[in-house]
Amino acid sequence: MMTELDPVTLARIQFATNISFHILFPTINIAMAWVLLFFKLRFRQSGDQGWMDAYGFWVKIFALSFALGVVSGVTMSFQFGTNWPGYMQTVGNIAGPLLAYEILTAFFLEAGFLGIMLFGRSRVPEKVHTLATFLVAFGNTVSAFWIIALNSWMQTPTGHVMRDGRAHVLSWWEVIFNPSMPYRLTHMLIASGLTVAFLVAGLSAYRYLRGERGRGVMAALKTGVFLAALLIPLQIFVGDMHGLNTLKHQPAKLAAIEGIWHTEKDVPLLLFALPNAETRSNDYAIGVPQLGSLILTHTWGGEIKGLNEFAQHPPVAKVFWSFRVMVGMGMLMLLASWLGAWQLKRRGEVSRGLARLLVWMTFSGWIATLAGWFVTEIGRQPWLVTGILTTAQAAGPATAPMLFTSLSTYLALYALLLLAYVSVLFHLARKAGSHELAANAQLKEKLA
Repeated sequence: MMTELDPVTLARIQFATNISFHILFPTINIAMAWVLLFFKLRFRQSGDQGWMDAYGFWVKIFALSFALGVVSGVTMSFQFGTNWPGYMQTVGNIAGPLLAYEILTAFFLEAGFLGIMLFGRSRVPEKVHTLATFLVAFGNTVSAFWIIALNSWMQTPTGHVMRDGRAHVLSWWEVIFNPSMPYRLTHMLIASGLTVAFLVAGLSAYRYLRGERGRGVMAALKTGVFLAALLIPLQIFVGDMHGLNTLKHQPAKLAAIEGIWHTEKDVPLLLFALPNAETRSNDYAIGVPQLGSLILTHTWGGEIKGLNEFAQHPPVAKVFWSFRVMVGMGMLMLLASWLGAWQLKRRGEVSRGLARLLVWMTFSGWIATLAGWFVTEIGRQPWLVTGILTTAQAAGPATAPMLFTSLSTYLALYALLLLAYVSVLFHLARKAGSHELAANAQLKEKLA
């Protein structure tokens, strides 16, 4: 029973619930703003109204996602004080300024020009509206920069000194550009691009299956498919570089990802296994000999340090399977996007079978992103800030019943909001399709 869990575990589940819900929307917003700018620039370049039709439809979804991202972000920030007071007490000299920089340089930029982007096209010159779209996109990316900088510092902290139990900055450059930050920022930005690519492709394929063949629908469908086809191999390359960085700076996390219990060479790549914490081994393991060493170290027979080498390490099964969900979804993204790109290049449309697959994969980016974040956050345990502060040390005095009540409320509310969000997206798609089909019918009557 959840009520029997200790307060620290309940606080962790509650924060995981909050951040899992929150991250869904910035993951859309970051890349969606750039896709909207692309639509706008293509319209200005070609004069094709289809691009502005695409812009008009997707800017509504961006606005809805932006609103939910802001609200859920505010809710999540309260938990620093209520559930994790030890966090700010210990590393507030670093976390506080980085969060403030995000608000000062990014959030105000987004909020200041969002109104022009959403409602100002008929009220300001076209160039000003395009500039507003760019500034909102830029602000979203800057926001991601500061958040990833802080989270990466928590993974691989540098540029500080501990005095009287508190972290003090020695070099902001080293704090911000800590060893894992460039890889994690790039990985996250591409993940956002893939999330949006499949969201755009999936909803466009839904409209496509409903008989819509307008220029706006086809422009969005092609944009989503080709963007995904371009980004997924790039993400695989960046993920490999990120893995090498993790091997160097967070070897316990990497050992958990691959289910490596004992230090060994010629490590197999495990395709399937059930990590057993009691026996410290893997049950029913299926692997490819030596391939693990090649991928993880880029050398045949490379040695990997096992979990038994570490006094503390993350829970293996959760990290192991989260990683495989992320990779498995990535492989499906590769297959779907490349097949879609081939069909679009060859005949200018996609098959109905692939369109149905794209609809089912509308939110595949969410699944991959959440799985990746679980690897990142669970893989850091038992540390909240590696080598500085454990999760238990940061926990507040909240009792288990109090946390259980608030967690239950969050779960119910977020489930309803998520269901409403998805329903609204498909409602907007159907509504836009009805308008287009009605317009086409009127045009045919006039021609007749």
